[in-house]
Amino acid sequence: MSIKWIDSRDIAIELSEQYPEIDPQTVRFTDLREWVMALEEFDDDPNHSGEKILEAIVLCWMDERD
Repeated sequence: MSIKWIDSRDIAIELSEQYPEIDPQTVRFTDLREWVMALEEFDDDPNHSGEKILEAIVLCWMDERD
């Protein structure tokens, strides 16, 4: 299974498992973008990310922590 930028929930699940000690509200978008692209199952054009997509990932990640 490959993960694309639009898969905010799947990305958030992967990040919450990989970085359980990180508060998603404190992550800089530049770091978040790098972490997403480093996910093993991530397979999308790096240029397709933007602020709205990264915000959606952070919101989903916050939901996963609750």
